[in-house]
Amino acid sequence: MEETLDKFFHLKERGTSVRTELLGGLTTFVTVAYTLAVNPSVLSAAGMDSGAVFTATALTSFIGCCLMGLLSNYPFILAPSLGLNAYFSYTVVLGMGYSWQLALAAVFVEGIVFLIVSVSKLRDLIINAIPQSLKLAITAGIGLFIALIGLKGAGIIVSNDATLVGLFNFHNSVAEGTFQTAGISALLALIGIVITGIFMAKDVKGSILVGILCTWLLGIVCQFAGIYVPDPSAGFQSVLPNFSNGLSVPSMAPTAFQMDFSDLASVGFVTVVFAILFTSLFDTIGTLVGAASKANLLEEDGSLKNSKGALVAQSLTTMVGAAFGISPTCVSVECASGITAGARTGLSSVFVGLMFLISLLLSPIFLAIPMFATAPALVVVGFSMMGALFGVDFNDITEGIPAFITCISMPFTYSIAEGIYLGIIAYVLINTLTGKENRSKVSPMMYVLAVLFVLKYCMM
Repeated sequence: MEETLDKFFHLKERGTSVRTELLGGLTTFVTVAYTLAVNPSVLSAAGMDSGAVFTATALTSFIGCCLMGLLSNYPFILAPSLGLNAYFSYTVVLGMGYSWQLALAAVFVEGIVFLIVSVSKLRDLIINAIPQSLKLAITAGIGLFIALIGLKGAGIIVSNDATLVGLFNFHNSVAEGTFQTAGISALLALIGIVITGIFMAKDVKGSILVGILCTWLLGIVCQFAGIYVPDPSAGFQSVLPNFSNGLSVPSMAPTAFQMDFSDLASVGFVTVVFAILFTSLFDTIGTLVGAASKANLLEEDGSLKNSKGALVAQSLTTMVGAAFGISPTCVSVECASGITAGARTGLSSVFVGLMFLISLLLSPIFLAIPMFATAPALVVVGFSMMGALFGVDFNDITEGIPAFITCISMPFTYSIAEGIYLGIIAYVLINTLTGKENRSKVSPMMYVLAVLFVLKYCMM
């Protein structure tokens, strides 16, 4: 069996094994499983049935991860984009007044356009046009973005009117009576970061997954001891699996195959399609490049050998998701946690897909793992991706400033795509306006992308 898998996924060639891929897949799944809870919550704001969305999310992710593994042989995963689901609900449906059925149709059409891009030469032109300095900055920027997601999700970083963001105030939480919810969650996440860091320093196999499980176990102990008190109304769920509703799987009937194509030719519909396409395409390309760099899967010239398979998997999964009744899928940044744990092939993606399928029956277990337990994994993965910046020549201003803008924009705008947009615009402008030698570094495709991104900011 292992020989067959090795022949198909080239395990030995990439210095990995079935066990390592399984461990990497499990690590990735544990860090991304929260989407099973978050996606139904966000899409229910658009009037969609949360139970149906949960089932559609699990099944679509299962199909997407398997497609990614089989078509690309990369350790990337496909799951609902937590930025585009918010755009779907709060902008397209609640803001623009479209029905969720019509919004699903826009997602399906976007998937078709994405597929056309994926199988054309435009795919490689875009990926290969991005300079090496920006590719390295994308890797580091994703690391910062992942770390911010973890810190914010655990409540360590909070919004602050005076300084935009700030550190959670443990002293005030005691006085306000929120220490047993928000306070202990933030504290356990900090402890989890230290625990995971110690395991990594000691080179413990599966240190990230072990860190997640240890932090979750501490949370269970705290709940039994009354130190952590669940408050669902405030977003603090029990960390104990709840099997009170049995193992039934919610029906997808309320949302599946409900797409409405009646407004297909309207300007508003086309605008929504291209807004989703821009974000989805460059979110995906950014994550592919960043994660592939982390896994040492980029070619010597910085290209991604089988980007076609990855992007085709992405487009097909988006169409499947729209048919099932969910918002667009993207390559999830959480795959970096599995890569850090050793995943190097598509076998880990298939394992993640199977776990999404199993989650339909074991969702009480997976959904009981709190954000404060997965946050340490995201923080240390973010740390592990920052080393990419050492490859950027910051003494060369024409390379350094665009790389810096790319890297720093991702966490501050809470978007991988925005970081790429701003970095490419900065690269083109700085190099174009600083002499003939620097202008020669800018490819025609970079000029095209820069113009498109400027127009996007002017029109969308």
